[in-house]
Amino acid sequence: MVLKIHNTLSGTKEGFKPVDEKHVRVYACGPTVYNFAHIGNARMAVVNDLLINVLRTQYNKVTYVSNITDIDDKIIDAAQELNEPINNLTTKYTKIYNEDMGYLNVKLPDVQPRATDHINEMIDLIKKLIENNNAYEKEGHVLFHVPSFSKYGVLSKRNRDEQIAGSRVEIAPFKKDPADFILWKPSPDPLPGWDSPWGFGRPGWHLECSAMSEKTLGLPFDIHSGGMDLVFPHHENEIAQTCSLNKNHDPKSFAQFWFHNGFVNVEGEKMSKSIGNIRLVHDLKSQYSGEVLRLTLLSAHYRQPLNWTKEIINQNSKMLDRFYRSLKELQDVEITSEKLSDEVMKSFLDDLNTPKVLAELNTLSNKLSLANKEEKINIKNNLIAAGKILGILGEDPDVWLGYNQSANPEKEEIEGLINQRNEARRDKDFKLADEIRDKLKIKGIEIEDTKNGTIWRKDS
Repeated sequence: MVLKIHNTLSGTKEGFKPVDEKHVRVYACGPTVYNFAHIGNARMAVVNDLLINVLRTQYNKVTYVSNITDIDDKIIDAAQELNEPINNLTTKYTKIYNEDMGYLNVKLPDVQPRATDHINEMIDLIKKLIENNNAYEKEGHVLFHVPSFSKYGVLSKRNRDEQIAGSRVEIAPFKKDPADFILWKPSPDPLPGWDSPWGFGRPGWHLECSAMSEKTLGLPFDIHSGGMDLVFPHHENEIAQTCSLNKNHDPKSFAQFWFHNGFVNVEGEKMSKSIGNIRLVHDLKSQYSGEVLRLTLLSAHYRQPLNWTKEIINQNSKMLDRFYRSLKELQDVEITSEKLSDEVMKSFLDDLNTPKVLAELNTLSNKLSLANKEEKINIKNNLIAAGKILGILGEDPDVWLGYNQSANPEKEEIEGLINQRNEARRDKDFKLADEIRDKLKIKGIEIEDTKNGTIWRKDS
């Protein structure tokens, strides 16, 4: 079975073949740390964590790098507004970002470089671009000259007019071409900056990832990833910067695959401050478990838009409960290994087809009541092994489902009522049994009669 990934560069789903079979290398554009991460940021982190989990089922060594942008105009504006030193602000929000992603079971990248630690590499890259006539200095600015790169537009498939319209750079009289973009710009006092051959200044955003990815992974590496919004201009500009120094301008001299996840909408609308519908992970943590939020982010195929609603969160919460109920029922089933069936593994390898994986897990769970011993082993194997790749089902089923909570202050009273109900049922006093069940329900206690006796949980 071969891993297939949709490659934005080719526009098709391709069989993944690493540059070096012994060492797979992946780079993802990480957060700009000046505020809390929203669920769109979280989707990128969760999807990339899933990608790395799948790669690690296929290859012995995978290095995952995801950067921190800690110098940027937005960061400077936020620090000025809050009257807070930039380093304090970025350190604070880097810590919060990692904690919030950790709540979603996102593992830290193997390397998490900070842009401000790689200024020398950026300056060296600019020098090479100027020497190669791909960049020019004007009035303290250094700009990349887009017409000098013959393959510009190869990633986004945008024509010349679309490139200019979407370049997101201010019109400046010193630009040779309207599409040219900033590599270095002046940083007048008291703004932060660094000494350079072009004066005191700071790097352009696009330059940062070109420098950090090459420094941490070498060139070419296997997969460069990020949200769909980064295809143009950010990733297009990264390709231009890095590949212009090669005579044939080959984009694969940078990264072999370009991997992009789709947008997250909220109640059918794009997230925006003006609408007031931005959903922050930090806020959602007080309402939902990390596994529920993670599964919701993975419930749609990563390349498709995800519509974030209370309904879809509740649906995924119920799905997790079903999976945990299956694991509870399988608690006495011993397994010697955690192995995925070929069908489930094929779905993971088919461009991370999580909707199909979840459908197959639901089908397996639905077969549990009629399953023989061998089938039960297969079901448990798949739930546990798929759960590890998906980043879910890591809790004890009893803890997740809330059964027999020893810390519940009403535990003695609850179990006393359950014993009374069981006695009433044995005496065929079903009216009393129902009254006791209703009394427990009012207390928020859900009971379940199993072959091993009555179990209870605090109804969430």
